[in-house]
Order: sequence, then C-alpha cells, then structure tokens
Amino acid sequence: MDSDLLSHILQDLGLPENYGEKRRLHFCEEAKVLVKIGLNPYGKTIYLEPDTAKAWEKMKEAALKENIELLPLSGFRSIRTQAEIIRMKLESGRSLDDIMTANAPPGYSQHHTGRALDICTPGFIVPEKDFAQTPAFQWLTIHAQKFGFIMSYPVNNPEGFIYEPWHWYFVPSDRIV
Repeated sequence: MDSDLLSHILQDLGLPENYGEKRRLHFCEEAKVLVKIGLNPYGKTIYLEPDTAKAWEKMKEAALKENIELLPLSGFRSIRTQAEIIRMKLESGRSLDDIMTANAPPGYSQHHTGRALDICTPGFIVPEKDFAQTPAFQWLTIHAQKFGFIMSYPVNNPEGFIYEPWHWYFVPSDRIV
C-alpha cells in the first residue's frame, strides 16, 4: 500500500502518521496470495497465506485426534478492513485509546500478512479472555509451536495490547511437524 494512502487512512481515524512507530509496532505488509481455509462459526469465509493454511490444517487435524475442535474465527484482514473495524467502533461511541488496546492500527495488524489466525472452539466463538480456560487453549499452549504458531499477545505484552489468548501467528520454521 502506498505510504501516502496509509497516512491518510491513519489521519482519517484520528491517529498520527507515526502512531505505529511510536508504539514500536512493526509494519505488516498485506499478503499477496491467499487461500480459503473454510468458514468461521458465523459463516464468513476465512483466508490465510498458503504456508499458514497448510500449517493450520495440520494443527487442526492433530487437535481433532485428541478430541479438541479448533475453529477459525478470523484470518487475513486488509488494511482497509482494519480501518473500517476501527471506524465502526468509533461510531459506536468507543474512545480511540480504548480501541487501540484491542486493535492494531491499519498497517500494523498481523492479520494483514495472512499469517495471523484468531482461533475459537465450540462454546467459545467470540474473542474473549475466557477462551484461555478452554481445553482448546490448553492444547494450543502445549502444541501450537510444533506447527509454527505462537500466541502474539500474552499478558503484559510489549506491544501494549490486551491479552489475546485467541490470537495466534504463524512463524515459518524448518522444524514444523
């Protein structure tokens, strides 16, 4: 994305052009190639970049063998979609400071890369901290790294985001199962 366009999007939301850098966030390039991985519990098609999609399928199958059902909640999100999510939250009356603790600014969301995946499980299909109490989360904390996934935003993360036990990011490695 053109840096002038990104600057315009950030300013339109009330964020300074250098907001990401001030928070020490890394710019996240939008994925160029995406594949469908299925539907989320709300019927929306979820996309990931190809290597992440393969790792997700392997991880999901491994969990299912242990009677753990992992469901995709959210995957790739464009910079424009990220801006729209923030805009809708602003229009609902939430403060920008509050929103920025749970949402990365456009251009700085790991979802742009197609390698971030919000994961849920039956009975816990919304991104809430209670997901951390589920067998699915317990399984992920033990096994996800074997498939290349790390939890990006643990408690007290340096990026300053809320604890997000549902948000997992694929980091390619040659040691993946």
